[in-house]
This record gives sequence, structure tokens and C-alpha cells, in this order.
Amino acid sequence: MQIYVYIYIILHLLTRLVFFSLSMSRVYPQTPSSDPSSSSSDLTSKLESFTIWMKSLVFNTSGCTVYNSKGEIVYRVDNYDDKCCQEVYLMDIRGKVLVSLLQKKLRLFGCWDGYKWDDCSLEKQLWFRVRKHRSIRVSLCDDISRSGCTYKIVKMDGKLGFKIVDGDEQEGALVAEIKQKQTSTGINFGNDVFTLTIQPHVDQSLIMAIVMVYGLIHNQI
Repeated sequence: MQIYVYIYIILHLLTRLVFFSLSMSRVYPQTPSSDPSSSSSDLTSKLESFTIWMKSLVFNTSGCTVYNSKGEIVYRVDNYDDKCCQEVYLMDIRGKVLVSLLQKKLRLFGCWDGYKWDDCSLEKQLWFRVRKHRSIRVSLCDDISRSGCTYKIVKMDGKLGFKIVDGDEQEGALVAEIKQKQTSTGINFGNDVFTLTIQPHVDQSLIMAIVMVYGLIHNQI
């Protein structure tokens, strides 16, 4: 009887793995490359597009996986605990921590701090802070002390997506935009697959970290 239980568990795991592989090919039909040397730098001179899949590469784990326009995995989040835990790590494909996201406690409104990891000093440095009140505002470390606003997140009406705009300007110049990914015929891939477009001369890892905080606030990671 016990051997039948083992056989059932193995078949169940194989079925889940096949389903995961099929889902992955649906999100990005190309074979993704995991060669870190082929990844683009965090700061480029042209418009960049990414595919964000709100699924972790680690089996049965919350998180997300980010592909560049070539189908290469460039960022990942593997949340081994429950969704919306108080500390989450943005990593590259090799598992190197780029940014840690820490939810602040004992505050009236939602607040997340982003820490950039420095290989040279082996210490994490406060990089930005995200505050949620009536709107979601992002302040880089230079603006935190004077309660300044570097970026603002603007929700798009009736759509699963948002824009990140410049917070220092009244109109707010577009910095990045995220929306549901669609096929060439205009069909949505699903509520967990998004296209992220980042404007030139913007730090991509910073924008990716801000997007992750938004996902944590809305129980998506």
C-alpha cells in the first residue's frame, strides 16, 4: 500500500512540473537564456521592454520572473514564505541579491524601504522609500530626509497596470509603464503576465524594485 502512495506522489509532482513548463512557454515561447554575460546593463540609452510573470522559478513558491526582450531571465523574486512577507529580495538569474525590500513597522501608512547591495563593502545601503497614503510615492535616499518625491505611481483606470512618472514635475514625465501582456492579435496572456516598458537613461533595477513593492502592496508576490 505504501508503494502506491509513493507512486502517486511522484506522478503528482511530475504533473505539476509539466504544467509549470507549459505555463512558462506560454509566457515566453522562446527558450530563455540564463547566461549572465548576455544580460543588458541596468542603465541603457534606449527604450527597454520586459515581460514580468508573477510566478517564481522555484517550485511551489510565490514570487516573479522577469525576462528581457531577448527572452533571457534577468531578474527574479523567490518568496519562500507566504505572500506579502516583510522582507523580499530582488535577485539576478544567478541568485545574487541586488535589492532587498523591507516593510517598515509601526507606521500609520504603508512604507517600504529599498536597500541596494554593494559587493565591495558587503553592506546594504538605503536606496529608496515607497510610501502609500492616498497615492504611492517613491523617494530616493537624497529626497527621504526632506520628504521629497522622486517618482509617483499612477493607476490606469479600468486596467491591470500603472505608470511610474516623475514626481518633481507637475505633469509628471513618463518613466516606466506596466500593463497586461497581449498577443499580436490583442488577446491578454492572463492576469499574471505583464509587459514593462522603461524609458532610456533610467536605472532598470530601481524600476524593477519599485514594481516589486507595488506587487507586494497588492498581494501579488
